[in-house]
Amino acid sequence: MSVFATGSGTGSWPGTSARQAAEVVVGELAGALAHLVELPARGVGADTIGRAGGLLIDVAIDTVPRGYRITARPGAVTRRAASLLDEDIDALEEAWETAGLRGSGRAVKVQAPGPVTLAAELELANGHRAITDAGAVRDLAASLAEGVAAHRATVSRRLDTPVVVQFDEPSLPAALAGRLAGVTALSPVHPIDEALATTLLDSCAAAAGADVMVHSCAAELPWKVLLRSGIHAVSVDAATLQAADLDGLAEFVDAGRTVMLGVVAAEAPTRRPSVEEVAATAVAVIDRLGFARSALRERIGISPACGLAGATPAWARAAVELARNVAEAFVDDPEAI
Repeated sequence: MSVFATGSGTGSWPGTSARQAAEVVVGELAGALAHLVELPARGVGADTIGRAGGLLIDVAIDTVPRGYRITARPGAVTRRAASLLDEDIDALEEAWETAGLRGSGRAVKVQAPGPVTLAAELELANGHRAITDAGAVRDLAASLAEGVAAHRATVSRRLDTPVVVQFDEPSLPAALAGRLAGVTALSPVHPIDEALATTLLDSCAAAAGADVMVHSCAAELPWKVLLRSGIHAVSVDAATLQAADLDGLAEFVDAGRTVMLGVVAAEAPTRRPSVEEVAATAVAVIDRLGFARSALRERIGISPACGLAGATPAWARAAVELARNVAEAFVDDPEAI
């Protein structure tokens, strides 16, 4: 059974307390796939791209009005990102130990920006996106791959448990389609080549030394790129899937890989749905793939549709609880849901 064929969260979490967040995530997902929390509400260095400041090797970042920029040497932003990441690992280790899970063999997931999204969102010194410079893209991917490998190894050692990796690629569809905005109308950002995108994903996945999943809650996922890559799983927002996506999704599963369906709302609905209602949303997608449900019990995972940073703490807890319960129900008796 794939390590991703279970319930999990996508990474981001509401609030600013790493300890409280880790306690909830481990408590709700210890029997599924718990994850290292990300708390963007803490500000600079805590969001998806800022997090890279604590991961990249020999590459530093700083803030600019539009986000983050690559800089020549580490400064306050890079140090803050590294400090926040250390705080999150400390909190997860404490919660893991308290739950008696050290050495249990249960996997934990860590998240990082994917190589294409990182290059798309980081600026060069001249203000242009790093993705416009082939050398910068190559250097960033190599730095990210090395940094994530070291990060995964650290978490695995401290928790004494297997660690899998999720690369967040929300900008991947836009980068491939040429929809990224340039600094001015006279400096467009040309589409990234599909072969290059595949190579970047593969280099990071190979370096990670673990099972790797790509997560994106953006529409129009590039299934050809995902299929050609060596990644083990894809996490998608089920609400963004169109008829054209189903063939790619089915082919991905048919290749023996896993899809984690985001079917739990990322923000609290007016009424908490039941496990059966959330399961029905997942089954509506699964049944359209043309496989027997029993054949997919080891290839489908369940998660919130996207990050939970904008949710209330109560709904964040409920969302991952629902994801876990639906995933367990599907594994126990896929024909019954």
